[in-house]
Amino acid sequence: MLKNSSVISVSPEIMGGTPVFTETRVPIETLLDYLRGGESIDNFLDGFPTVTREQVITFQALMRERRSPSP
Repeated sequence: MLKNSSVISVSPEIMGGTPVFTETRVPIETLLDYLRGGESIDNFLDGFPTVTREQVITFQALMRERRSPSP
């Protein structure tokens, strides 16, 4: 995963090294769980107001880039 980017932070001092949204204690996996469960981004953001919409959109874009095959 994209450790210590503008969107994702990994530190042993925060949530035991679990990847979280930067400057929050919200695990990335929580967003993925919401989306897998059919929840909307708005529902996720309502539940975790420390995460910004920009962070979620950037994270999704980064994940799409990672999945795209290189030419």
